[in-house]
Amino acid sequence: MKSTKSLSFKDTFTIGLMMFALFLGAGNMIFPPLLGQTAGTNVWTAILGFLITGVGLPLLGIVAIGLTGGTLRDLAGRVHPSFAIIFSTLIYLAIGPFFGIPRTGTVAFEIGAVPFLPETVNPNGMPLFLYTVIFFGITFWFALNPTKLVDRIGKILTPILIGVIGLIAIKGIVNPIGSFSTPSGEYTSNPLFNGFINGYLTMDAIAALVFGIVVINAVKSRGVSDKKEIAKATTKAGIIAVSGLALVYLSLAYIGATSRNVLGESDNGGTILTGAADVLFGQFGIVLLAVAITFACLTTSIGLVTACGEYFNGIMPNVSYKLIIGIICVFSAAVANVGLTQLINMTLPVLIGIYPLAIALVVYSFFHRQFGGYREVYIGGLLGAGAVSIFDSLNELNVNITAITDILNAYLPLFEQGVGWITPSLIGAIIGYIIGRSKSQLADRADLNKA
Repeated sequence: MKSTKSLSFKDTFTIGLMMFALFLGAGNMIFPPLLGQTAGTNVWTAILGFLITGVGLPLLGIVAIGLTGGTLRDLAGRVHPSFAIIFSTLIYLAIGPFFGIPRTGTVAFEIGAVPFLPETVNPNGMPLFLYTVIFFGITFWFALNPTKLVDRIGKILTPILIGVIGLIAIKGIVNPIGSFSTPSGEYTSNPLFNGFINGYLTMDAIAALVFGIVVINAVKSRGVSDKKEIAKATTKAGIIAVSGLALVYLSLAYIGATSRNVLGESDNGGTILTGAADVLFGQFGIVLLAVAITFACLTTSIGLVTACGEYFNGIMPNVSYKLIIGIICVFSAAVANVGLTQLINMTLPVLIGIYPLAIALVVYSFFHRQFGGYREVYIGGLLGAGAVSIFDSLNELNVNITAITDILNAYLPLFEQGVGWITPSLIGAIIGYIIGRSKSQLADRADLNKA
């Protein structure tokens, strides 16, 4: 009888730490403090919504990729082969060289380097250029050999990252810098849904679909080849990773919630963290934060470049992996020099358009067997989600579609809260099931008649 090798707890834990570090980018550290400060006494309701999109959905994405074979393209192929290529490429470009990867370099520079530059120096000139060249040069070196990614990140960078974040978080909880303030802005009403939408900004749900191939290859490199064992190991590592993320989000949101009375109101989570680190540890705290942000950004950058390199090498096998990641790093460095503010402003509308499709695809994949794997279910569900998310995206871009949004606000449940795509997606999936079921029955009857 053929033996089936399973992953040891040590290896599973190491891969889980690697996955945690890949997910924990700068955005993950910046957005929770801002949420906490704005939500104030509503912080726990708001962070619950944030955890759904920032922790729950990434875990579902990891498991979905593990169950379907290890690639986003395999999962998206359940809709249609053409959709698999288009959607996968769009996801990799969005979270890769267009937005995700450049943001790691820019945020690392803004928080890890700018505070230490002389006031007379323009940070967005030569300093930013030199920093991004070095940052993405290091990224390129780490990403050159994906098989060593677990050892390099899981055993070297992650412990440093966890130690630094843990020190700031524990100090901020044991000795709070202030008390909870009253909610303000969007968190005064509907804090749950606002937290849910702001969880999009972490990009972790779609990052899970991208990092899936990195994690699967890490499991396979340990000699595990059975599909069930790969899925099991991926799920266990995913649980370790998202548990770490949840702890980070909760502690940083708490620090943010206690910061307003001391630091004043801020529109930037990085400013809140810098101020909190200064209050808690003085100048040493600012250095500590700079180290944490730099490592968080670097590990995410390495993971994204590796995942994008392997994806594009798969669809363009004649182009070497080394050349592809080289192009990605150079392009990302160039985009990073556009500036952080512009990148963030461009990111949210795109994510609002993409996220509902990714969520629907992942959720329906867990019921694949129950609805007979009918392609029509996926098509209907994603069409329903996409039909609404495109208006959400246009609305975020400040395109004047008031006539349409007024109708949707009046008749579509939860549209005003930013999740109006849920109902059309479910209706589309049900219609798809009816069509798919009918086609299947007609095919069965045709086969009986031939017999």
